[in-house]
Amino acid sequence: MEKAGVSVVYVATDIEDRENKMKDVLGPLSEEYDFILIDCSPSLGLITVNALTASNSVIIPVQCEYFAMEGLGKLLSTITIIQKRLNPDLEIEGILLTMYDVRLNLSNQVVEEISTHFRSMMFKTLIPRNIKLSESPSFGLPAIAHDADSKGAISYLNLAKEMLQRNELAIK
Repeated sequence: MEKAGVSVVYVATDIEDRENKMKDVLGPLSEEYDFILIDCSPSLGLITVNALTASNSVIIPVQCEYFAMEGLGKLLSTITIIQKRLNPDLEIEGILLTMYDVRLNLSNQVVEEISTHFRSMMFKTLIPRNIKLSESPSFGLPAIAHDADSKGAISYLNLAKEMLQRNELAIK
């Protein structure tokens, strides 16, 4: 199935070598693009395994909420398994803290806890809790197209700049 130049591959669970289907599709495209971003749902199912198997690196988004830290541990374990069994070249690009609200003690505690254990892996950019970010999917638009001046959109632009700076050698 194709939409806007993107191929979508449906992967059944009984297909041989199913963990490599996304890698097989994206592999030939890697020479045409500097970055290919794969956005996965927050589950650790087959699509996420396919995405991690096909990727060079992973950005780990962590909501600034208590249970998100538990999910971080499970995702890190999954990444370790993928590195051992399916993709030894997979690296962690960084941990991205999202839905940050400076007014909430819990948000600040999560930032402190993550920075205590993973400071070198954290992106400097924090993505704030922002109504425009929440609204944009209902309009069928990315946040930047919905409201480029919103704090959320500006934060994602800052994240893009930070990623480009981190990967400067890779894009020359």
